Amino acid sequence: MTPDAIVERPAVENQPPPAPRILIVDDDQMVRSSLDLALQRDGFQTVAAATVKEALAQINSQTFDVLLTDLHMPEPGDGLTVVSAMRHSNPKAVTLILSAYPDMEEAAAAILQQADAILLKPLPVSALAKTIRTHLEKNKPPPRQVESVATILESETAATIREWLARVDTERHILTVHMDDATRSQHLPQLFRDLISRLRNPLPLGTRALTSPAAAAHGLTRREQGYTAAMLVEESRMLQVSIFQTLQDNLYRVDFSLLLVGVMAIADEVDSQLAQAMAAYVSDSKVDGFPVTAAHIASARQALRPATALPTQGPVT
Repeated sequence: MTPDAIVERPAVENQPPPAPRILIVDDDQMVRSSLDLALQRDGFQTVAAATVKEALAQINSQTFDVLLTDLHMPEPGDGLTVVSAMRHSNPKAVTLILSAYPDMEEAAAAILQQADAILLKPLPVSALAKTIRTHLEKNKPPPRQVESVATILESETAATIREWLARVDTERHILTVHMDDATRSQHLPQLFRDLISRLRNPLPLGTRALTSPAAAAHGLTRREQGYTAAMLVEESRMLQVSIFQTLQDNLYRVDFSLLLVGVMAIADEVDSQLAQAMAAYVSDSKVDGFPVTAAHIASARQALRPATALPTQGPVT
């Protein structure tokens, strides 16, 4: 091997999580030292503080998973100052109070509003370690349940439509055609079905989106309702914003490995449906200035319907 050769070390996989970090606060040096040593032997990382001031300095400069503090040091209730500071700095930390005074029934309820438990001295270290691990396990967040973009949009379709209607309502100076919510959003359930189907059956990158007769019919309906082309584009833009807001609100559920592909598919499908709606919108007016009548719209809708094959009745003789 040459001097310049580089030896690559294999990556270490499945490393165990770091040991929980415990802040021990007690003005009794013997108690503090024995807890420090015993908990280290039990697999914890520990930092010890002898006074409230020292404890506050540690809380302000480091992050801990557990606070283990004496209640009286030396004044009654000093430990609550430390607990309050930890709750403010790190609300997820387990906070345990040690006390040598068993007759605390009156104060216990108030103290437990801030601390997770009150432990009476003397407490065997084995029992203390078990209590700490029990509380850490209880505070552990549940495993993240991930879902596909399609599943999230399917479960949140109604909420997304309501959010879109709220956006439309704030843009009355742009979407000046007044109608009730049911009429304005009647095209959206089918659009979401098309979109969810597209997400579950992805097209190769660069492939043209599938034709949607519903999108074309929507363009004709909007023309009949008095929409301008600009209004049609604006409501489609607001729909994309509402869909992406739904994904943002449900980010904790999203499978991030498929998120970017899903966002690209959503943008392409919504834009494609807008293009088809616009094409139908303008196709009925062959000559500028001619009004659009109900007959024109009915004729165009008939042309958009897929042909239905007649049943075969045998060979023609």
